[in-house]
Formats: sequence, structure tokens, C-alpha cells
Amino acid sequence: MINNSQNPSISLGLRENWKQFTLLVLINAFVGGMVGLERTILPELAEQEFGMVVKSTILSFIVVFGITKAVANYYAGAWANKVGRKNLLVIGWVFALPVPLILMLAPTWGWIVFANILLGINQGLSWSSTVVMKIDLVGEKDRGLAMGLNESAGYLAVGGVAFLTGWIASRYGIRPYPFYLGIFFAVMGILGSWLLVKDTRHHVAAETKTSSVRKLRHIFRETTWTDRNLGSITQAGFVNNLNDGMVWGLLPILLASRSFSLDQIGIIVAVYPSVWGLGQLLTGKMADHFQKKKLLFTGMLSQAFALCAMLWAVSFSEFLLLSVVLGAGTALVYPTFLAGVAEFTHPEQRAKSIGVFRLWRDLGYAAGAILTGVIADMWGVLPSVGVIACLTLISALIIKIRMD
Repeated sequence: MINNSQNPSISLGLRENWKQFTLLVLINAFVGGMVGLERTILPELAEQEFGMVVKSTILSFIVVFGITKAVANYYAGAWANKVGRKNLLVIGWVFALPVPLILMLAPTWGWIVFANILLGINQGLSWSSTVVMKIDLVGEKDRGLAMGLNESAGYLAVGGVAFLTGWIASRYGIRPYPFYLGIFFAVMGILGSWLLVKDTRHHVAAETKTSSVRKLRHIFRETTWTDRNLGSITQAGFVNNLNDGMVWGLLPILLASRSFSLDQIGIIVAVYPSVWGLGQLLTGKMADHFQKKKLLFTGMLSQAFALCAMLWAVSFSEFLLLSVVLGAGTALVYPTFLAGVAEFTHPEQRAKSIGVFRLWRDLGYAAGAILTGVIADMWGVLPSVGVIACLTLISALIIKIRMD
């Protein structure tokens, strides 16, 4: 525990701040739930209700989501010290309020794309705020555990809501019933953030007095690439979300082409983020005790294997197993990314450096959707999956070779 001599009521640690930490975990579950609304049924919605068959057009919602979220991530980091973490969290939820209503009532695909712009802003501001605030609260000792709990809550919500929306859609139709969940998440998220969350700027001041981490001279450039450790983490984050963007947009289409039912597609699609979420309860703590380079290499290599094996998978059980492997690989890297960025940056620069990392990481969504959509339209879904598997393998090798 680290105390601030000027303000004895401020202390760093998971146990010392468990109430606020738990509240932020719950709010981040609501943030993840907003993404889960789309995970299973939006590609089906595009084909069934809007008659869209061109893959690159269908994936346009992921492109705008990824770009918008990436930019919002950057500004969340840049503004965190000026505007305040709590204020950014509340502002992010304001943008979420209209999203479920637009999704259930949209008369054209353009409205779906617009909803994803709002959703990207919500995810960038709200998720980034909860990440930074949890790191602020726990201090150096439990960063990995904190990120594991945070990302676990978010992605368990993604997986759980993806399953629920698929189940609801299979019984009551794609619209409007699955999106009622989003109204609940948005209302609870904004009320909890506004009325109960407290800002963490005093915790940052407490940690700053004891930190021995050097300050970066050029935060954007060093986080992006020139620092061996930060640059390795950032490129892996980009590729991780690049393959996640492909899975989000094309896996339901690939499974539908194999004649799986909407129920089965919902299960396979939900297992991946659910294992990703649950796994982080373990891998987050591992990031506090094991070498981050080994965790990142193993995780990216596991993702590459799972994606490559999908080229030959046929049965429901095969895809289910590969979804588990893909989720486990992602669980290894996700909390380790954020714990690593926090470890290699000074407390006063942490929010901005995390913002830069999350900018590039979530641009991977857009890059993955564009790249895989174009390849799928030209040569088919399977070649698209193969290209992404190769890029994921290359990312793993960069970590192995370049990271200290």
C-alpha cells in the first residue's frame, strides 16, 4: 500500500479501493454488453432485412466502429487529465443512449452505420476511462489483476449478450426484441457513472511521488513503435483486433455457409469472447508474475493456430473447440497489453500512452474489416481467414524477436 502524505485518505491498492473498483467493473460490463448487442445478429440483419450480400459493405459497420473507437480512445487519453476520468466516462454513456433505439428502428443500413459511430465513441471514452481509473486505483502491484478483472467483465458481457441476442432473435425475430437489452445497459451505465463513480486524480498524484519510471520524450512516437517494448505491444494490439474484426464480421457468415442454425452460430460466436473474458480472471494475475513477452508470444501464436485451423474445420464441435482456443489466446494477451503499457510509462503519462496504444489497437478493427471484406469479395471467406492467420503469426514473431 502506498499512502499520500498530504492526503492520508488516499491509498493505492485493490483491497483499499474495492468498492470503487467493483463499481467500475460492473459499469464496464455494461459497456461490453453494448457491443454484444451486435456480435451475433448484425451480419444476419444486413442480409435478411437490407438484402446486402457484398461482404465489404456488410462489414462497413465494423469499419466505422473501429475508426471512431480508435479516435475516441486517443482523445480519452489526451483529455483524461484535463477533463477528468469520471467526466469522460459519463460523456461516453451519453453517446450510448440512442444506439439501441436506432438499431431496432433503423429504416436503412446508413442508420446502422451511424449507430456504430455513436457506439464507437461510447466504447472509446467509457472503456478507456474505466481502464485508466482501475490502474489509478490499484497501483503497481496489481495492475495485471486489475486489467484481467476489467477486461473479463467487459468481454464476458460481450459473450453473454451475444448469446442472448442470438437466442432471442431465433425465437422472436432479429428486431426489435434483442435490442431492448441495450436500453437497460445504457440507462444503468450512465446513472451509475454519474451518481456513484468518483474521480481518481488524487490516486495519480499519490503514485507520481513514488514512481521511478522514466518519462517518455515523445509519447505518441515511442508508444507507437520506437520504444522496443511499447512498440511491440502496440503492433500486437493492432493485429489482435484486426483478427477480432474479421471474426466479428465473417465468422457468422462462414458458419452460415456451413449450414449451422442461428442458435449454433450464436453459441460458437459467444464462446470465443466468453472464454476470452473468463480467462482473463487468471491471465490478468499471471501478467503480474510472469514475463510479459512470453505471455504475449504464446497468446498471439495460439490465435494464429486457431484461425488457421478454421480453414479446415467442418463440424460444430470443431468450430466450438477452435473458438475456445482463440478465446484463450486472446485472454493471454489482452490484460498483458494494458499492464505492459502501464508498467513502461510514467503515471503522469499513463493515460495518454494507453490512449495511443488503444488508438492503434482499435484501428485494427477497421483494418481487419476492410482487408477481410475486400479479400472475401474477391476470393472468398476462407482466403480472408488465411491471410489474417498469417498476419497474426507474424505479429507473434515480432514480439519474440524485438521485445526485451
